[in-house]
Amino acid sequence: MPDLLDVHMHTVASVHAYSTIREMVMAAKGKGLQIVGISDHAPAMPGCFSPMYFCNFKVIPRDWGGIAVFMGAELNVMDFCGSTDLPGHLTRRLDYAIASLHDNCIRPGTREENTAALIGAMQNPQVKIIGHPDNPVFPIDYEALACAAKERHVLLEVNNSSYAPNGSRKGSREIVGEMLAACKRHAAKVILDSDAHIEFDVGNHVYAQEMIKKYEFPQELVINSSPDAFKAWIGA
Repeated sequence: MPDLLDVHMHTVASVHAYSTIREMVMAAKGKGLQIVGISDHAPAMPGCFSPMYFCNFKVIPRDWGGIAVFMGAELNVMDFCGSTDLPGHLTRRLDYAIASLHDNCIRPGTREENTAALIGAMQNPQVKIIGHPDNPVFPIDYEALACAAKERHVLLEVNNSSYAPNGSRKGSREIVGEMLAACKRHAAKVILDSDAHIEFDVGNHVYAQEMIKKYEFPQELVINSSPDAFKAWIGA
């Protein structure tokens, strides 16, 4: 399967990442990607930049040496209603948003609470992706999540860093099969992302691809092979 885009990555603006936007884009170019999405953490993540960081994306080239560049954010889901940590006037400036549960921004809830939080976040029209929804710290009802993702036109993420041997979300390898099975049943689309925090990991989907193959997930439900489909998905 052609794998031509990566839209979950963090730069030095996320503080705990180590490369610049230019370094990430150049790494993507070297790996033959056609689309790069920069998705630095929104301000509730400890140590991250202020909301002002998201105010001036208009100065960033959107065609950078032949690579389409989109500027987004990884929003933190802050409560079980799905509220996120960037105000509406700023999220509307984004090309897209990822919404994720992080245990340093919200306490893990019950399966029902965590599921309601992610489905609630989907009500935000800028949220196009749910980040690492197979984190075992946050149990999820994947039937409900896949149905909502299909209905709300939201991609569920197969996050490469979750499955890496040194990854911080231990147990995701055992859970992703349940998520993919629900997506298959409901024809909900997924996206493979690196969650890169340094340029060397840009476009690295080796473990995510392994999960797609292991669970025999249909290629037509993986958006990475079509840059045009991704652009249409986010309304670009």
